[in-house]
Amino acid sequence: MCKKMTDRHHTDETTMAYINLYAVLGALENLVQVDEEAKALIQNKKISVGFSVAGGPSASLCFDHGNCTLKNGVEGCDIKLPFSGVKKFNGMIDGTVTPIPSRGFTKIKFLLKDFTKLTDILTRYLRASEQDLEDPEFFEKSTALMFYTIVSAISQIGNHDSISRASASYMQDGIIRVAVAGGPVASICVKNHWLVTVKKAPKHPDASMEFGSMQIARALFDGKVNSLACVGTGDIRMSGMITMIDNMNRILDRVGLYLA
Repeated sequence: MCKKMTDRHHTDETTMAYINLYAVLGALENLVQVDEEAKALIQNKKISVGFSVAGGPSASLCFDHGNCTLKNGVEGCDIKLPFSGVKKFNGMIDGTVTPIPSRGFTKIKFLLKDFTKLTDILTRYLRASEQDLEDPEFFEKSTALMFYTIVSAISQIGNHDSISRASASYMQDGIIRVAVAGGPVASICVKNHWLVTVKKAPKHPDASMEFGSMQIARALFDGKVNSLACVGTGDIRMSGMITMIDNMNRILDRVGLYLA
């Protein structure tokens, strides 16, 4: 599974579980769109894996002939993995806990072989080495996958992290377009101070934040440049309801603590 290290003193296990399911494992949706090896692993498969976490998230990854979709709930999933708590689920992501299916035990080969391979490929992109990033094509794919992971994490942190809930409480209803110029785009939808990330462009955004290039986005994700400085140089362009973006950026500042 995707190995991660986080500073547990500044993070919350429940928030981490939501990020791990919706942002990290959720990035498998995008992985099979950009990586041929990953797509080939599920090209002839139609199977779903459900993750049911007591006191935490519940969702299923549905693999269907080369496509992957993350859906809320575990009803009807082929393989069901129950977890007694958020720490156990986070342990699976860290590679310290081996889950035991409560349903679909006869399909465990998919879990042990293809699914593990998928998460290994994803980890290579999300934990890219400097050497891998020298390949321009790999750099683009890795940065796009990081983008989708981060914008998905923003909603989970805004909804569940106690510090970020304060920022979310100031956000009015509306949609923020987050994009990389010439690259990936997503929507962060706010309703009643609850955030939902949709991995496609909004038709009528109320606010917009766009990174000037994949290189700028990457440097920001890696903490090599300051976002305020990038606004000053025009490498980040903002428009619309700036207060929405300001509060979203306060949440974004905490993403690094969880995805470090």
